[in-house]
Parts: sequence; C-alpha cells; structure tokens
Amino acid sequence: MFSRVLVANRGEIAVRVIRALHELGVEAVAVYSTADRDALHVALADQAVCIGPPAAAESYLRIPNVVAAAGTTGCEAVHPGYGFLAENAEFVRACEANELAFIGPPAAVVEQMGDKVRAKEAMRTAGIPLVPGSHGASGLADARKAAVEAGFPVLLKASAGGGGKGMRLVPSVDEFEAAYAAASTEADAAFGNGSVYVEKALSPARHVEIQVLCDGAGNVLTLGERECSIQRRHQKLIEESPSTALDAETREAMESAVERACVAIGYENAGTFEFLVGPDGRFYFIEVNCRLQVEHPVTELVTGIDIVREQVSIASGEALQLTGRAPRRGHAIEIRINAEDPIRGFLPAPGIVSAFVPPLGAGVRVDTAVREGSEIPPYYDSMIAKVIVWDETRPLAIARATRALTELEIEGIPTTRNVALDVLGSPEFATGSYSTSTLDELVGRMPSLALQ
Repeated sequence: MFSRVLVANRGEIAVRVIRALHELGVEAVAVYSTADRDALHVALADQAVCIGPPAAAESYLRIPNVVAAAGTTGCEAVHPGYGFLAENAEFVRACEANELAFIGPPAAVVEQMGDKVRAKEAMRTAGIPLVPGSHGASGLADARKAAVEAGFPVLLKASAGGGGKGMRLVPSVDEFEAAYAAASTEADAAFGNGSVYVEKALSPARHVEIQVLCDGAGNVLTLGERECSIQRRHQKLIEESPSTALDAETREAMESAVERACVAIGYENAGTFEFLVGPDGRFYFIEVNCRLQVEHPVTELVTGIDIVREQVSIASGEALQLTGRAPRRGHAIEIRINAEDPIRGFLPAPGIVSAFVPPLGAGVRVDTAVREGSEIPPYYDSMIAKVIVWDETRPLAIARATRALTELEIEGIPTTRNVALDVLGSPEFATGSYSTSTLDELVGRMPSLALQ
C-alpha cells in the first residue's frame, strides 16, 4: 500500500478521494488553483500545493505542475478523480516517467479507449454489439453513405471526445452536410481533432452503464449497472441502480460482454462501459470511461464495495478479493445538484453559498465540497453536490430521495434541486418508463420552470 498519494483534482471528488485515502492510512496531498485556496479539499489534505491561477488550463490541466507537486511532496502515486487529466494518456505517461503510480488504467488502454473509433473497433473484435453506423472516422461522402445505410435519424459524434461536444442529431439527409461541418468544427475546437463518425440514433433509448474493477493479474469483477437516462444536453442529472430497463437475462449478457471486453483490451483498475438499450431490449456499446465516474456512489450503495479504496489497492499491486459478479442489494438513486439557474436556461450560477444544510437520516449520503460561506467559482464544472440514497425497494428509494431533497437547504445561489424534485415526482420516473429524451419532454410541465 502507498504511504502518500497526490489527488489531482478539486471539489467533491477530491474530498471523496482524500477521505478514502485517510481511511486506508494513506497521506493525501492536494493541489489547488488560487481560486480554490480556501476549498474544503485543501483543508482536509495533509499537504497542499498551489499549481497555478484559476483557469483550469493554467492549473489543474497543467501536467508539469501536477507532476512537480507530486514529486516535491514525496508522493508515490496520483489519483486523478474524474475530468481534468483523468483520461489523458500523456498525463499517465508523465506519471510513469516520474516513477509515480497512476491510479487508473495503463496509458495504452487510456489512449485506445479515448479514441472512440479505435474503442469501437476493439469492441467489435471482442464481439460486443455496436450501434449501426460508420466503422470509423469518415469524410463527408463516406459518412453520408453510412448514415443512409443506417437509416435516419443519425448522430454525428466526435472521434476524440464526449460530453456532447461535436455531437449533432441529423433527422434527414438534406441536413447532413451542414450538421457534419458543424460537428467537425466543434470537435476540433474541443479536442483538437475534427474527425467524426456516424451512429444510428436509437429512439426511445436508455443509457445504461456497467461498472467494472480489474486487477493486474487479469481478474475481473463486474458491479452491475447504472441507469443514466435522465440527462440534459447529454449530461447526466439522475442515476439509479438497478435499471428498470433490464431483466436478469439482459443484465447478465451485458456484464458477460464487459468481462470479455476487459480481458480482450487488458483493462486494469476501475472503469465504466456505457451502452444504449433500444426499445426492443437489445444493447449496444457506446464508449469506455477509463476512470472513476461521477455516479460511482450508486454502485457503492448497492454492492457495499468502496470503489475508490479498490482503485488504490489495485494500483498498489493487490489482487481483487472477489471476482465475477458482485452481489447487490436494494436500490440506490443519485441526484446531481448543479449551481445553475433553471429559469434562465440552466445558466451556470457562481457565487457565495450563504447557507448549506445537507439532508441527514438513514440511507442518505451527500458527497460535496460545499460549506456555508463557500465560494462557487465560475471557472469549473457547475456540479456542487450529489445526494445519494439507498433503500430496500425502488419506490422506497424514490420516497427517500424526495425526502432528502426536500430537506436540502442551499441559499445564496440558484440550483437544480427543484428540477430534480419535479423529475422524481413525475409519472415517467415513478413507473421507470423513461428514456434519454424524457427530461426534455418534462420541461414544459415542471412547476420549478413555470416562470420561463
């Protein structure tokens, strides 16, 4: 086991990782920008190093600064959290070159899975079902041909990244050329790579992902699925496990496919394989996230497995104690709380949190870096907290989530709390009959958005 680890992140995920390290008896070193000098992750760490000014490009994304911080404080390993450098193969190699263990997959795997086209080809070779579309990045003529063969509507997606950047829904061939140009331009601006590929747009579709842990000896543990279909602009807002879209046979087929894929690509550490599930129940691979997911607490609550602790153990050379399928119990739901103004089109809303009272009680977990008086800076992601609940059944979990959100008090900035309450109270969510388009469909009848 390591004695000292650098946490190369900020906010709630840095706090989450630091707490796990302390529970393992490992010292934690934080990094921070000048905007975060008073942040909770800095206060909780055993040491903290300023790595630059507020802009992420000049601090949290500066590989030499992060690696230097680890070196000067005597760290043996680096945990990247999610976002920032978590899926940057160059960063993984820089850690390795400086004799720092990277708490995540090897650089070659990160690089391969970070290229969506190469990732799809690897999954194809492993026999994993893929969404119909182009077999790789395509020029305009080949992309149009692939779109016609797949059948409209189709999605144009960036080869080099995700998060909705470089993505366009194309309803017909007449709109294809303009959409292709726009998607390519946006992808180039976001990722420095304008290549795009084509996928059939499944509708209605469910977004379901499988959590996995793999050790250095090739052992694989799958931890079940998370349903992530409640999303806005391709960003997840509510996640739950188990998914109402899967029966036992489909669940096992998905986990078996993921296990096969992990062995085929030499995966190591924690990762998430994302799928679309069509109206007919068939599932199709989308991408691999070579890192800890924002929604990992959902899986932790239904399996009882601390994924961050497992990440650290695997990176230190320890073997998984359990392989195959992790046992699960009950139902968990996570709600992301964003500092955004719903009645102004969900614009980010930085500012000072004048009051913060998290919900308490049985089966409630709150992951956050916010305290009363915390400043939410305008430079980073707008998510400020996650409320996660567990109960024996899905109806009980929904009731507990509703109770927890009702008790949550955040003053000084607008948040998405009331929007989440509207979603939880909708017939679509109550019955589990929702899809990736449901949130857009609900907007017109949400009480929290009545002023729009």
